[in-house]
Amino acid sequence: MLKANEQVNHRGRSRHITARSKPEAYQAKGPNEIWSWDITYCASVIKGQFYYLYMFEDIYSRKIVGYEVHERECGELAAQLMQRNMLREQCFNQPLVLHSDNGAPMKCLTMKAKLEELGVTASLSRPSVSNDNPYSESLFRTLKYRPQWPSKGFNSLTETVDDFVTWYNDEHKHSKLNFVSPGKRHAMQDKDILSNRKIVLEAAQERNPMRWPNGIRNCEPIGAVMLNPDSVPDEETEKAA
Repeated sequence: MLKANEQVNHRGRSRHITARSKPEAYQAKGPNEIWSWDITYCASVIKGQFYYLYMFEDIYSRKIVGYEVHERECGELAAQLMQRNMLREQCFNQPLVLHSDNGAPMKCLTMKAKLEELGVTASLSRPSVSNDNPYSESLFRTLKYRPQWPSKGFNSLTETVDDFVTWYNDEHKHSKLNFVSPGKRHAMQDKDILSNRKIVLEAAQERNPMRWPNGIRNCEPIGAVMLNPDSVPDEETEKAA
């Protein structure tokens, strides 16, 4: 009744709710095809002072391909780090998508110009939607829930981050990679590792079948990885169109 009598109107100074389309979907079938990056605040022992951790991650392998710690957020520092990451990974002259949220360093002109120079496609999350950048958010959660993360702040962050990156890339058995380390996945060694694991498990099951009444665990590689999968058109809709 209120709507029929035009009594339901926007009140106050707040903005109207704006419907935003979802970011474009991308698929990574190998390393160095899609990267995700973000900056997180890291408290120091001095109240009100923070370090800023810049971290780039390959979403196919979950490997941290580059990181630095600075005392400020800056698009120019991010652009320089991006170029060094590509040089280290030797992925020039090939398609690469870089996904991030809508922070100021991500959208600054310096960063945009550097991505155009490097031939990198920029992908941005929707404003105020953290789910659009899940890989970086998940990585920072793993970092900050480690027992080594100091609850009272850092005197110096670099050494702690160095140790974390080494552990994460080379030792951490990632659950989303079927318990293969990101470094091995990035080197395309996950298929051999999982194949050997399957042989070992099948031999153990044969020796003691009562231990695995429902069969051994899945030992198949996870395959391609999607960025923003919700925005992929439905196949039936495409056929109908």
